[in-house]
Amino acid sequence: MSQLDPARNRLRALRLGVDLTDAGAHPTVWREVGTRHAQQFDLPTFLSHIAAAQNAVFDFAVIGDSFGIQPGGNSVYQGRVDSALIASRVAPVTRGIGLVPSINVTHTEPFHVSKLVATLDYVSRGRAGWEPTVSLSATEAKLFGRKDVQTAHSAWQEAGEVTDVVRRLWDSWEDDAEIRDAATSRFVDRDKLHYVDYEGINFKVKGPSITPRPIQGHAVTVVSIPRDLDQQEHAIDVAAREADIVRIQVEDAEEASALRQRLKAQAAEHGRDPESVIVLADIFVVTGENPSTAQVRYDILRDLEPAGTSDHLTLTLRHVGTAAALAGTIAQWFTDGVVDGFVIRPAALHTDLREVIDFTIPKLQNRGLFPRSYRGATFREHLGLERPANRYELERDQNQDQDQGQSIGSLLTAEANASA
Repeated sequence: MSQLDPARNRLRALRLGVDLTDAGAHPTVWREVGTRHAQQFDLPTFLSHIAAAQNAVFDFAVIGDSFGIQPGGNSVYQGRVDSALIASRVAPVTRGIGLVPSINVTHTEPFHVSKLVATLDYVSRGRAGWEPTVSLSATEAKLFGRKDVQTAHSAWQEAGEVTDVVRRLWDSWEDDAEIRDAATSRFVDRDKLHYVDYEGINFKVKGPSITPRPIQGHAVTVVSIPRDLDQQEHAIDVAAREADIVRIQVEDAEEASALRQRLKAQAAEHGRDPESVIVLADIFVVTGENPSTAQVRYDILRDLEPAGTSDHLTLTLRHVGTAAALAGTIAQWFTDGVVDGFVIRPAALHTDLREVIDFTIPKLQNRGLFPRSYRGATFREHLGLERPANRYELERDQNQDQDQGQSIGSLLTAEANASA
């Protein structure tokens, strides 16, 4: 890695996201004493959590979503509002932090997804991300009635296709397509709008989009690799081809390091710069004043769970201890090159998020590992990621160069024949 390349150096900076889904990552945390679960669907609650994460200079916040009720019965947290709408609502009153709603692509058309995320990029002034998710639930399929439940292979293949189509639609407007030329009564230059003419396994999309190209060119794409082995292989392939940020679910450093290396190697096989793929480990966090009180909190939460709802937590990286000690784990994994950072999943947003902000982040900042302010105007700029070139503009320029080369060749041939 060149020390003279500031963008490359920024890519290796410690990255921290925070998952603000539901009332926290633990499904029964709403029953914990002192929680403000009754206000969880209120806008001020969302604004409060986002503002706190922004003040801590988290790189981005994930807002999870789904079309189905959370499993586990009536004793677990249930119900959600639309994550993309929430992100669009908080966008105008936030600064710096990337906003990453999860969007189910199994039951959503790519044209709609492209328009939705492009709109978020505009209202956030270039801070949009998105996390494509899949549905393997028969219950969710019945909500729409368009198709039968899909296999993991089919759903993730479709997710990769959606991501490709969405990017093509974003590129269907060149950056300078909007000209507003009153003299000729032309709002756009039609030569700079492009049909995507996509025909794949699941979609035929003509295009172009009706929304101009996003401020970032492409919004930041986040792909989460599930623990479920049926899905994992397919999700890894999509992430290696499409993701700017990859979330991995692991149990220990050895597993994390191996998966990070695999993702970067597969990205290189797809012709991508492996250093531009940011790999973050999800970490479930329960805090306390000391390790013992944190363990007591964790035990209480587990005792509140109905049978079977915590199985995924036993296979997930977790920190049960002080928020200050969490900084040590984060620093160690990052400096050892195990991962590029973490997505913090506070067990309870009303307590654990605040503890991380008050004690974990300052320790990382004091060690010079984490910034005290945002770098760059857009999410991509802050991450050190390049703004993607427009594929259709590149194709046109290449065709023009080829035509020019052929014309010059013909001219030289004619001159040679005349001389002969």
